[in-house]
Amino acid sequence: MNSPDFIYWLEIIGIVAFALSGMIAARKANMDPVGVFTIAFITALGGGTLRDIILGNHPVYWIRHEEMPLLILAMAILFTLCRPLYRLRESHIVLPDAIGLGVFSLLGAQFSLDLGHSWFIASLLGVITGTFGGALRDNLCNQVPFIFRKDQLYASISYAGCWLYFVCRWALDNETFALALGLLFIVAIRLLAVHFDIRLQRDAQGDE
Repeated sequence: MNSPDFIYWLEIIGIVAFALSGMIAARKANMDPVGVFTIAFITALGGGTLRDIILGNHPVYWIRHEEMPLLILAMAILFTLCRPLYRLRESHIVLPDAIGLGVFSLLGAQFSLDLGHSWFIASLLGVITGTFGGALRDNLCNQVPFIFRKDQLYASISYAGCWLYFVCRWALDNETFALALGLLFIVAIRLLAVHFDIRLQRDAQGDE
């Protein structure tokens, strides 16, 4: 089993990564500092909030851990005041978004599995945890969410990564190693899919 400290720091990594992707998207949409914080908050904590609501886990995560929204607020202030950070382009979203997708997909799946749910249910809740915040981010920034774009491998990568984690956890009996493998898989495949333009479906015109 993982120590609580390990999980806690993994959660912080995911929150920082997703919050950063939210701030970059908000900056591209020309939002004010309040908008930057709001989009960062929703991106980082939206998926976990929905998971907790579905599971009846109250109060939800960020209410029990007030330091998490405070961390996002501090990041939003720094992002707004620090010009090099504020000039980050949309292309810079890909890496932090991939890290956030991996961390929260796996932690959502792990949390659900530890509550006694089946692999299938845990994988669905993992996908919800990993993708819902990013979907809200894109929707509020007037973009088609990654999860709904036919030219993006997103939710399918989250789903596959959850199952890889389950198999490694069962076969290796090493939680930390299973999480590390699952995270590496999700981040690597997501980055490769973007870099090499790998899609589930291509337009007929583009294949001609």
